[in-house]
Amino acid sequence: MLFAAAIVAADQFAKALAIQFLQPGVPKPVFGSLLGWYLVYNNSAAFSMGFGLTWLFTAISSIAALVLIWYGTKVRTLGWSLLAGLALGGVVGNLLDRLFRAPAFGRGLVVDFIQIPFNFPIFNLADSAICIAAVIVVIQVARGRKLGG
Repeated sequence: MLFAAAIVAADQFAKALAIQFLQPGVPKPVFGSLLGWYLVYNNSAAFSMGFGLTWLFTAISSIAALVLIWYGTKVRTLGWSLLAGLALGGVVGNLLDRLFRAPAFGRGLVVDFIQIPFNFPIFNLADSAICIAAVIVVIQVARGRKLGG
């Protein structure tokens, strides 16, 4: 749970910096065309799927957070515990936006600001944490490792 809290803190801090120093819709190159900052407020799920269904993603994220908290108490290894924390931190980071940002409780817009090439959707640290955790879980399970150790 401590790792999840650190992920949430990093995500919310990065989003606060993005809001403070970036203008919505104005690109700011960081590393040529490979990485840039581009502030947007997102009412959809990861990778801009499901526009306008913020209330549904709030409900799904709430359930996912509860499941991950429950799962975190069942894991037997440090590796699986860290993966659960990584996923939980990402889920909660975006859930906080949905709950407490404008326009309303439960329908808040998620702050996205990381832009990479190839017309890839703009994302944030929480999205990254969720995706990294998911990929590692799939790899571990495909290798025959039992979920949770």
